[in-house]
Amino acid sequence: MDSLHLVYAVAGTAGVVLALVSRAIRRLPVSEPLIALLLGVILGPRLLGLLEIEQELRDPLLLEGARLLLAGSVMAAALRFSASSLSSLVRPLVLLLVVVMPLAAAAAGAAALLLGLPIALAVLVGACLSPTDPVLAASVVTGEPAERDLPTRIRRLLTVESGANDGLALPLVAVALLAVVPTTGVAEAVGGLAWEVLGGVVIGLLAGLLAGRAMLAATRRRDLDNGPNLVFTLLLAVAVLGIARMAGTDGVLSVFVAGLSYNRMVGERKRDSQDAIDEAVNRYAVLPLFVVLGAVLPWREWVAFGPAAVVFVVAVLLVRRLPFVLVLARPLGLRARDAVFTGWFGPVGISAVFYLAHSIHEGASDPRLFAAGTLAIAASVIAFGLTATPGRKLYAST
Repeated sequence: MDSLHLVYAVAGTAGVVLALVSRAIRRLPVSEPLIALLLGVILGPRLLGLLEIEQELRDPLLLEGARLLLAGSVMAAALRFSASSLSSLVRPLVLLLVVVMPLAAAAAGAAALLLGLPIALAVLVGACLSPTDPVLAASVVTGEPAERDLPTRIRRLLTVESGANDGLALPLVAVALLAVVPTTGVAEAVGGLAWEVLGGVVIGLLAGLLAGRAMLAATRRRDLDNGPNLVFTLLLAVAVLGIARMAGTDGVLSVFVAGLSYNRMVGERKRDSQDAIDEAVNRYAVLPLFVVLGAVLPWREWVAFGPAAVVFVVAVLLVRRLPFVLVLARPLGLRARDAVFTGWFGPVGISAVFYLAHSIHEGASDPRLFAAGTLAIAASVIAFGLTATPGRKLYAST
């Protein structure tokens, strides 16, 4: 337990320090997650040795930490824009989720073959890297600069996609796990997967509707103070996550659906505090987990991949998503520069950490899975951390 408390102390203190200089960081051409990741590397065993985390603690810490942060982040994504404004995005959203995400999984899996991984393990790596990350995406589409420089439709599309595909990536990961981890039967596994997805949707829908009705009733009776009002949706996210997991369903997807149904119920009037929640979750609450990730990066395994590691990173960054969005630009309703921007800014981040940890928890014990996945995640955090601000400014100037 002392090791866990040490992680809390070091990672939490690092997050506090970064929050205290947040205004200064905002003026830099780098993102907060990138700085937190680098700080974790510095504090980790390769340099200062202040944060050393054994695998027995690493895996559950990343799994539950990423799950909890994703719940808060997808709830924020579901509430970022009014529900009525999202109806026009149904067609492009379906294309991104049903066509682009599986193709992204296939492309990332093919890139993983360059590392010498077995086909089944490479497919699992690709599935884990397929969803776009709501945390890193939020740094691109939120805030005054994004509102000034980017079209609202692009911001909405990236937001809703990153919220939805975090939960809907589960079927891809589950199918890939069937080839890596022995199971009792395919039919049983498929039935369990169907319940995880469909059950998660139902639980989220009902929870969001009930919470929305309760919020409207409390507002009419003036029973709700400003403080609880500010954190109500975060508490809802935690509650739905717990209920969904107890029911054996997809908790992250359930939270996102709950956020959408709650959004539909309460309308614009009860979303005034959402910007503050967005900033709290996506800029600050996630920083300790990035510090932990930086401390546990498997440098030795990366070196063992040899020069193929560089080719793998370049392939994931350039081929995993961008070509498919460009080809589908017209059906997606995107102009050329919109397609380039949308295709590039589909980062790999906390969602991929979650699915890597989930796969390990489900029995995928080959250390190359974690090595390949974290290599892509680290490269993504660096690439998008350095290009978010310049990319936004370039888009606005063209």
